[in-house]
Amino acid sequence: MSYRSHPPRRISFGPAPFLFVVMALLLVLFGFFEQTFYLKLVTRAAILALAALALDLLVGVAGLVSLGQAAFLGVGAYAVAILAEHGVDSAPIQWVVAMAAAGFVALLVGVPSLRTRGVHFIMITLAFAQMLYFVANSLTRYGGNDGMTIWSSAQLPGGISLSDPETLAWLSFAFLLSAHLALVHLRRARFGRVLRGAKENERRMLALGFAVQHYRLAAFVLAGGLTGLAGALLANLTEYVAPAYMSWHRSGELLAMVVLGGLGSLHGAIFGAFLFVVIEEALSRFTTHWALIFGPFLIVAVLSERGAALLRSVRRKPQP
Repeated sequence: MSYRSHPPRRISFGPAPFLFVVMALLLVLFGFFEQTFYLKLVTRAAILALAALALDLLVGVAGLVSLGQAAFLGVGAYAVAILAEHGVDSAPIQWVVAMAAAGFVALLVGVPSLRTRGVHFIMITLAFAQMLYFVANSLTRYGGNDGMTIWSSAQLPGGISLSDPETLAWLSFAFLLSAHLALVHLRRARFGRVLRGAKENERRMLALGFAVQHYRLAAFVLAGGLTGLAGALLANLTEYVAPAYMSWHRSGELLAMVVLGGLGSLHGAIFGAFLFVVIEEALSRFTTHWALIFGPFLIVAVLSERGAALLRSVRRKPQP
């Protein structure tokens, strides 16, 4: 009897290539016509998409619904601002420090938080995020509740300044593309399969000999580091940081982006982030209370099929 070898399994990126092509075309178009406002809008969407992508690794792949992800966004932003305040304006150094600081904080938060599940996990991550929010408020040396302005722009090797909107836009696009490719491969690798297996049946994965908690902690730290990078880019974009970056409603917005795009698909987080930014910008032109209009729309999304997986993750009880 002869056996035919199966061809290697291809990695499907779904509609992600289309999203990136559209994003690149928008950057080219707005850059060519010098539409700085819309260029910055796309840049902001790309940065938030990077943070949402990291959160989707936790929520959609690992089944860990965190409501404290904005804390790592704020840590990354403050890392850039504090370094700039002390004369360190090298962009690569700022990014490395931002990712390392956010990853370290994620490690400290993740160790106790991952002992819980469901609603308890949501509440403890929210509690840690609020602690960091109040710590940022108490940093009077760095603006306290008023925040702080970043006076010196970050510099790339060769003297290229990130104060140029087009440079920062393409850089944010490159980071988002790289992170998406890396996470898609990671999701298909053993690491991602263990996370998804533990999400469905933790007891079975433990019986197979996998240290599930270690995998989850690694995912939590990785998501924290990526969100810290998004925070660093956001600080470069706004040239300003404030404790509001760490507030609970910012975490809620990131979670809303993931839900809008669909859990676990990764590219859905990117689509959800862009959709959120477009809706926010469109509604804010009519009223400052745009969230009152957006709220019911989000509730419908959560109660629909897109939000069903999120609700199942919240209701899932820890297995002994």
